Amino acid sequence: MPAVEDTALTDAEQDLTLLREAAREAGAIAMRYFGRNPEVWIKEGASPVSEADYAADAFLRNTLLAARPHYGWLSEETADDPARLSARRTFVVDPIDGTRGFLQGLDTWCVSVAVVEGGKPLAGVLECPARKETYTALPGKGAFLNGRSIRVRSARPRMEIAGPKAMIDRLPADWQAQLIRAPHIPSLAYRLAMVASGVLDGTFVKPDAHDWDIAAADLILREAGGELVTRDGLGPAYGGAVIRHGVLAAGSGDLFAAMAAVIADIDS
Repeated sequence: MPAVEDTALTDAEQDLTLLREAAREAGAIAMRYFGRNPEVWIKEGASPVSEADYAADAFLRNTLLAARPHYGWLSEETADDPARLSARRTFVVDPIDGTRGFLQGLDTWCVSVAVVEGGKPLAGVLECPARKETYTALPGKGAFLNGRSIRVRSARPRMEIAGPKAMIDRLPADWQAQLIRAPHIPSLAYRLAMVASGVLDGTFVKPDAHDWDIAAADLILREAGGELVTRDGLGPAYGGAVIRHGVLAAGSGDLFAAMAAVIADIDS
């Protein structure tokens, strides 16, 4: 049994190296379009997609599947192929998480890539080239920003929280007096990374996040000592037939417990 575990860990480490290198180049591709008015189309649901998204997605798909042809593929910018459900492991990719912010010239966007197996992330990378930041994580090995270990923020008298105002307003009155409300952050993956690195204390997530928005960031957050849960108090599962999620809460400590109680009472 130890030999099997060692092999699995080696596989995950190799996958992380592959993800990190591919995400770095995909970020460089996206940067060629950043601030240069790329062509934009509107997808179903009125969300924008740009030629930068498609270029980064094509590179990631070609590079990652060439290296791991037996892995499944799930990406925001690629038509979903149910054949991925028969794969043991799956790449879960958002070539540019935070496209609206990207198009507005904001720097809080990232390339999000993960490998998932059995519903759980085995390796995760967020490449944020406009901020020169790279977040990485492996299960049980910690979370890192540019190679430096990161942890969620310790409890303090004033806490900064992000997410929909209507959800924050549901927190008990004794919490309201302690909270600073962060401005909107278009990239959900980056927002979760901010919790992991201690910039934010917590965030609510409105319904309809997809696997590609959160799989990599979830692992990074958990390895930094935080949690991301559904209204049932469970961690999201990834790579299955259902890739949309309901309301979520992310954070740590007593604030997170209060947030989890709030979403438990929300129908989503």
